[in-house]
Amino acid sequence: MELPGKARAHVDSGALFAELAGLVAYPTVSDAPEGRAAIQAYLDEVLTPALTVLGCEVTQHANPDPAGGPFLVGVRTESAELPTLLCYGHADVVGEAGPWGKGRDPWTLTADGDRWYGRGTADNKGQHLINLTALRLVLAERGRLGFNLKFLFETGEEIGSPGLGEFAAQERELLAADVLIASDGPRLDAATPTLFLGARGGVRIDLDVDLRPGGHHSGNWGGILRNPATTLAGAIAGLVDGHGRVQAPELLPPELPESVRAALADVVVGTAPGDPDLDETWGDPRLTPAERLYGWNTLEVLSLGAADVDRPVNAIPGRARAVLQLRYVAGTDVDGIAPAIRKHLAAQGFPMVSVRTEASFRASRTPVGDPWVSWALATLNAVADRPVALLPNFGGGLPNHVFTDVLGLATLWLPHSYPGCRQHAPDEHLLAPVAREGLVLATALFDALGSAPPVHREHPGG
Repeated sequence: MELPGKARAHVDSGALFAELAGLVAYPTVSDAPEGRAAIQAYLDEVLTPALTVLGCEVTQHANPDPAGGPFLVGVRTESAELPTLLCYGHADVVGEAGPWGKGRDPWTLTADGDRWYGRGTADNKGQHLINLTALRLVLAERGRLGFNLKFLFETGEEIGSPGLGEFAAQERELLAADVLIASDGPRLDAATPTLFLGARGGVRIDLDVDLRPGGHHSGNWGGILRNPATTLAGAIAGLVDGHGRVQAPELLPPELPESVRAALADVVVGTAPGDPDLDETWGDPRLTPAERLYGWNTLEVLSLGAADVDRPVNAIPGRARAVLQLRYVAGTDVDGIAPAIRKHLAAQGFPMVSVRTEASFRASRTPVGDPWVSWALATLNAVADRPVALLPNFGGGLPNHVFTDVLGLATLWLPHSYPGCRQHAPDEHLLAPVAREGLVLATALFDALGSAPPVHREHPGG
């Protein structure tokens, strides 16, 4: 039986489900003390043996940031003449956001039709298990991988990957490689195999209009006291209008590269069953929905409030606040974004609006024309049942910049989940058909890397 058949048979036999059940049983919540203990057990009892089976020398490393947990690195060296692959996954999951349907326990893997329910099934235990399994299948088939392997696991991705960039900078030699192949986030839709090359970044923007303590009667003072809620609404409209069109040039990228536009030309979003209907008049009308989602910036209002909206009184509130989020693509200048927003709002007549920003993951992506991209697309299309969608970046955030900007790697993300997986929410699940196809695709990619890699760059550490 050829490798694709062996990959399908592995899923069909129930072996992948049984192994995933063991991974889900660890409540590895990174923002809870008991979760930190579970994370350590997961590293010791699950990931270290999994990497050891692959012939890796496994080391655990302290995080340079006390807010984050440890890192686990597995290294298998076959020859200095061979290319080196770096894989990545994260051991942590989010905490619970509410009750699960049908009395499901988030830490017990359960199947309902094609859905495998459990916390971490999609984000990220099911995804890194598929890649570990694919590597095992290739090793068993060939007796060797045909490349050097490095696998990095972090334990704080769900809290912003504290310390990951610093660790990568300190351990450039340990993590030196030719290419990153990893799996996280969703594919375009459940039916479409997808390759994406990076991630949008995120900046949280806190706006605060704090004018006076307490409220003042609207009949006695209306028309002569500035209303902070009205002021805040005007300030927000000065940044993004009521149709989702960003009004501040400082919050936009300089251009939509032609290579990105070409890659997205045939990408259609929001067509899967259960997807919300797209608002065709929302966002920049010059862009297609795919370009707005994957190639451009969006400014979203996440929360907005003044006084008590459920129990309003006849008073002008003294304070109004809002939290906005800028999702931005590579090429956007977000250094000094807070002063830029303050300057823009002041020019609009809103100098009284306080602005505070907090960045999360930085935007980054591998160029569409990189040789690794064409190699991966050709390899995947040779085994996929339908054409593979290429996204310059996906819409969410990942620490891709650590691999592109710090380690200087081409990055190939092969997601084994889909947008409706309910990651971070109750009833998170992995779709069995996506897992099955994902194992076939990952196996093909790793097998091809051991046969005919496109590029081998000189780098420290072999």
